[in-house]
Amino acid sequence: MNILVCISQVPDTTTRVAVGPDGKSINSAGVKFILNPYDEFAIEEGLRLKEQHGGTVTTVTVGPDTAKDVLRTALAMGSDTAVLVKDESRSDSFVVASAIAELATDISPDVIIFGRQSIDFDSFVLPSMVAELISWPSITMVSSLSINGLDVTAERDIEGGREQVMSSLPCVVSAQKGLNEPRYPKLPDIMKAKSKPITERTASSVAPRVETLDMQLPDNRRLNRVFGDSDADLDQVVRLLHEEAKVI
Repeated sequence: MNILVCISQVPDTTTRVAVGPDGKSINSAGVKFILNPYDEFAIEEGLRLKEQHGGTVTTVTVGPDTAKDVLRTALAMGSDTAVLVKDESRSDSFVVASAIAELATDISPDVIIFGRQSIDFDSFVLPSMVAELISWPSITMVSSLSINGLDVTAERDIEGGREQVMSSLPCVVSAQKGLNEPRYPKLPDIMKAKSKPITERTASSVAPRVETLDMQLPDNRRLNRVFGDSDADLDQVVRLLHEEAKVI
């Protein structure tokens, strides 16, 4: 089985993020970057499928040269090969999806596995977008996965419960937390991964579909307003949420 696992490099969840000088991106100075946590489940599932069915696991990320760090993490976990699609900007999800779709067309995997979403852009669209670009079925938010021959059976999380779905290979899957328990790479494997080759490709030449106009940190100032439980107070809360907070 030819398995393609797609991962991304994201800021550490403990990092204090600052907006960059351009006002449209984060300031990367002093930011620690890590493997996207949901992608750990994707890598582990790819490795388990390889152990069950044989084959190879290829891991790909789209990003700058520093993204090789997360690829080496995947290699240390057990991935056979790693591919970096070099793109300093990662302009939008469509550009990233197009790059992955081009790679998938070239290497013809049987299954493509993503984490359910990245914790930085949080767009939640990449697995479905890649599936659409290559005209494959897609199963998202997978919490249980079984492949028998060409038949795919999965359970996916939905509002208030789970649903069971069936598909066939080739297909795109996105991994939910709980699908498995990711393994920790051993020190000898970490050392070996440092010297393993990483294939580099140029980014897709497609134009982005989304432009970031402005980026701001949330306003965490508190107004310390206290309300009672009268009808007038409740009306005031609703009005403020609508007119000032603009959340309803």
